[in-house]
Amino acid sequence: MSTNGWFLLIGMLMLARGFAATTISRSPFTSAIVYLAVGILLGPSCLNLFRFDPTKESALLEMLAQAALLISLFSAGVKMPVPFNLARWNAPLRLAWVSMTLTVGLVALFAYYVLHLPAGAAILLGGVLAPTDPVLATDVQVRHAGDKDELRFNLTCEAGMNDGSAFPFVLLGLGMLHMDDMSDVGTHLAQWLSVDVLWSTAGALLIGGGCGAAVARIGWQLRVVKPRHEIMDDLVALGLIAIVFSVASLVKASGFLAVFFAAVALRQTELKLAGAPKDRHGLREPELAKSQVAQDSATNDVPQVVSAESLVFKEHLERLSELTLVLLLGGMISLRELPYETIGVAAFLFVVARPLAVYVGLMGSGTGKRMRGMIGWFGVRGIGSIFYLVFAMQAGLPPALAKQLTGISLGVIMLSILVHGFSVKPLIDDAK
Repeated sequence: MSTNGWFLLIGMLMLARGFAATTISRSPFTSAIVYLAVGILLGPSCLNLFRFDPTKESALLEMLAQAALLISLFSAGVKMPVPFNLARWNAPLRLAWVSMTLTVGLVALFAYYVLHLPAGAAILLGGVLAPTDPVLATDVQVRHAGDKDELRFNLTCEAGMNDGSAFPFVLLGLGMLHMDDMSDVGTHLAQWLSVDVLWSTAGALLIGGGCGAAVARIGWQLRVVKPRHEIMDDLVALGLIAIVFSVASLVKASGFLAVFFAAVALRQTELKLAGAPKDRHGLREPELAKSQVAQDSATNDVPQVVSAESLVFKEHLERLSELTLVLLLGGMISLRELPYETIGVAAFLFVVARPLAVYVGLMGSGTGKRMRGMIGWFGVRGIGSIFYLVFAMQAGLPPALAKQLTGISLGVIMLSILVHGFSVKPLIDDAK
C-alpha cells in the first residue's frame, strides 16, 4: 500500500472512531477489536491489500511500538493515586515483579518441554508474552486521575511497571542464545542479575523519580513567582519523557520504568506543592486546592500543573498509537500461516500461567480471591509484546527462531485482543 493509501486508511478510521465513540463505548467489544478486524480484512488473511512484514520492517516497528509504550506509560503514571503509599502499592508491586517473573518461568517451561524450543528461546518467549499491555488495556485502566477503583488501579499500575520488569528476561534469553561457551553461565547470570535486574530497576527509580520531581518544582516556581510564565505543558511532558528515557538507557537503567516513575513523581510533587486536600482515605483529590502562594497573589488563581494539562494530549496520542499498531498487526497476520502452537500457548498463558502467577504473587497481600481472579484474567497482551519481539530481531535473533516466535507471539496477541476484548466490559460491569 502506498503512503497516500496509508494516510487515507488511517484518516478514515480516525473519523469513524471519532464519530462512533459513543456506539463503541456501548458495544460489547473494544475499539482494538475493530482496528484488528479492519487490519485482518485488508491484510494477507482476506483481501491482501497490504502486508506488513515485521522481520523486514523491524526497525520501523520497534520505533513505533516504543513511542506508543512511552506515551502510554507516562499517561498511566500521572493517573496514579497521590500520595505514594507502599501499603496501597503492595499488590501491583507484587504483580509487576513476582507474578510477572512466575509467568515468564511458566511460559518458558511450556515452550521448552512442550514446544521443544532451546532454553534461551523459551525464556525469550516468556519475556515477550509475560508483560501486560498499557496501550491496549484502556478499558480496564484507571479512567482519570484520582480514580480509586481497586481493580483498575492494580491493573494500570502493574502494566506501568511490568514492561520494564520483563526486559531483563528478554535480555537473558537473547544472551543464552548467543552464548558460545556454557562454562561462563555463572558469570553471565551474575552480571545479568546485578546490572539488568538490580541496577536497571534502582537506576530507573532514581532517574525517573528525580527528574519528575525536579520538573514539577521548576514548573511550579515559574508559574507562581511574579512575573508568571506561561508553560507549554505538552512540550514539557514530551521533553521529560525523551530526557528520562535517554538518560536511563545511556546508563543501562530501564527506560520504560524510568518514564513511568517520572510521571508518578511529577504528579505526586505537583499535588503536594499545590496543597491538594486529602480525602477520608488519605488520598489527595485531583482538584487542586488553592496554594498559599496563590492565595497571596492578586488573582487568587490556582496554577495549573504539567501532569494534568498534558494528560488529554497524551491520551489522544495513545489512541492514535493503538489504531496504527493494531491495524499493522492485522497486516502482519496471515490466519492460514499461523503456527499450530499458537492456540496451545495462548490457552496455557490465559488459563494457567497468568491466573496461577497472580494467585501466588498476591498470597499474603490481603487481596481477596475474587479480586485475584479478576486480575488473573485481565492480562491483555499487545504493544509491549510486539516491541520486545522486534527488539529481539534487531538484536540478532536467528531467522528460523524469529519466524517461529513471531508467528506464536502475533497469534497470542491477536487472541488476547479478541478474548479479553469481548470479556472485559461484561466482567468489569459485574465487578462494580
